[in-house]
Amino acid sequence: MKSTWNFKLLQHLIQKKEDGGFTLIELLVVIIIIGILAAIALPAFLNQANRARQSEATSYVGSINRGQQAYRLENPTFANRIDLLGLGIQTTTQFYTYGDGTTANTLAAPTGGTLPKSAFVSAKPIDPVLLAYTGVSYTLQDSGGNSTTTALFCIGGAPGVVPVAQIANEGLANAEVTAPLAKRPDCK
Repeated sequence: MKSTWNFKLLQHLIQKKEDGGFTLIELLVVIIIIGILAAIALPAFLNQANRARQSEATSYVGSINRGQQAYRLENPTFANRIDLLGLGIQTTTQFYTYGDGTTANTLAAPTGGTLPKSAFVSAKPIDPVLLAYTGVSYTLQDSGGNSTTTALFCIGGAPGVVPVAQIANEGLANAEVTAPLAKRPDCK
C-alpha cells in the first residue's frame, strides 16, 4: 500500500511539472512584491539625482573658497569676481548660479565685513528643490600681527534658502563668521 501511494504521489508531481506555468495567484504575488520594491526604491533613486546635482555646488564653492585663500596670499584683498581666481569655473550651470547671491561671477563681502578682509560666494539653485550653499573666506590676525586666511562652508537649512553670512570682529584673532545657520553643524 505504501509503495502504491509513493508511486501515485510521484506520478502526480511529474504530471504537474509537465503542465508547466504559474498559477494566477503566484503571478499576482510576484507582481505585488515587485510593486512594493519599486515604491521603496524610486524615491531613493530620485533623491540620489538631487544629491549628485548638489555635489557640483559643494565642489564649486569649496574650490572658490580655496581660490580666494590663494588669491589673498598674492594680493592685498580678496578677489571681487570669480574669473579673477583663474579656476575655470562656470558661474552659471544647468542647476546653480555662483556669485554674491544677486549677480553671477561677482563676489562681495559678507554683511558687516569689507572685501579686503573677507569675501563670500553663494551657490543659488535654479531648481527650487535643491539646497543652497554659501562659502566665506576671511582673514584672522593674532596679537603678534600674523595673518592667516580661513574659510567656512554653510549649507542652506531648506531647499532654495541661501545661508546669509555675517562677520564679527573682522580681521582680529577672535573674528567670527555668524549666520542664522553658523551655530549649526552644517557650517564647517
